[in-house]
Amino acid sequence: MKIATYNVNSIRKRLPIVLQWLTLNSPDVLCLQETKVQDPDFPLEAFANTGYHITFQGMKSYNGVAILSRTPPESVSTGFGDDEEHKDDPMRLMHVVIHGITILNTYVPQGASLDSPKYQYKLDWFRRLMQYFQCHLSRKKPVIWCGDMNVAPESIDVHHPEKHLKHVCFHETIRKAYYKTVAWGFIDVFRAHYPKKQQFTFWDYRQPPALEANRGWRIDHILATPCLAETCTKVAVDLSPRQAETPSDHTVLWAQFSGEIK
Repeated sequence: MKIATYNVNSIRKRLPIVLQWLTLNSPDVLCLQETKVQDPDFPLEAFANTGYHITFQGMKSYNGVAILSRTPPESVSTGFGDDEEHKDDPMRLMHVVIHGITILNTYVPQGASLDSPKYQYKLDWFRRLMQYFQCHLSRKKPVIWCGDMNVAPESIDVHHPEKHLKHVCFHETIRKAYYKTVAWGFIDVFRAHYPKKQQFTFWDYRQPPALEANRGWRIDHILATPCLAETCTKVAVDLSPRQAETPSDHTVLWAQFSGEIK
């Protein structure tokens, strides 16, 4: 199974990039974040001849998640469904099961600034996510958790880390929250394959030289429970979507797991 994750930063703006990437790479599953479109306006017709089933949940201008899969999911749910449910949560978390494999596609809140209520929401989001894992998943079963986590876990995952110690995607409090959530039972498949490799997935397009200068962040991740992680044969970052015309500031991360979806 080949699974990929991509923060498109508007599915309608990035539609040519997504369609081309699907044609050239043929993943079994592609998880998208920040689709930024309400459901009636999702460009379904553009995917009509691609062979993919589209599952999506969105809102106007912000957030939004979607999963493109070769076969329709056996089950779909969105949001946490807990007592703290925020109006944005269903547009940030999508849970599907495809041929017995659970896939969670998440767009974690960015956090704005350390003194913002949005940062506390981000910290709470990871706490609630771990509770969600405990209630709905089993670490002994095949589970993939992927998406834009808005966290660079290690110093190697951000350019000039000494300059970003107070950044909402690298501050020690958010990294601890992320590590605690991952420790529930997930393995970062990229880092498992490349313990010391610096490879980013995001380069701010408000700073045009960022990509060329490789001033980036690794904030998009694919994680798997141990029984699935041990079957991961390859994982890579594809720079071509970020190098395309009018790109997202993120690019595609993909992983190949042994065996095929039947």
